[in-house]
Amino acid sequence: MAHQLHATCIAACDQCAVACHHCSTACLQEQDVKMMARCIALDMDCAAICQLASAAMARDSEHVQAICALCADICDACADECGKHSMDHCQSCAEACRRCAQECRRMAQSPRATSTRWTSEHGH
Repeated sequence: MAHQLHATCIAACDQCAVACHHCSTACLQEQDVKMMARCIALDMDCAAICQLASAAMARDSEHVQAICALCADICDACADECGKHSMDHCQSCAEACRRCAQECRRMAQSPRATSTRWTSEHGH
């Protein structure tokens, strides 16, 4: 099953999404919220793409490699931004984003064992 094959990447995406949600909420409580605007925006983008990537892997989407490649890029951007801030929530988020980017890159570059299953079964 796809979700078992990709369990490590799914877990990294799920953990990253949680870290990003936490970070964006914590950033909203910071003294200078305006200074945290880019961090908050990237946290929201990153959480959304991580949740999409996790779901795509669980259902073995034919677009999983492209989604994971995009997820890795957004995770890198979020990690870079969060890494600029000294708060614990930003540093924890940056770490989760780096782990997720690494796993998603690995997933995006792995050969898809089931890529021809749908087309051969449905004559496309």
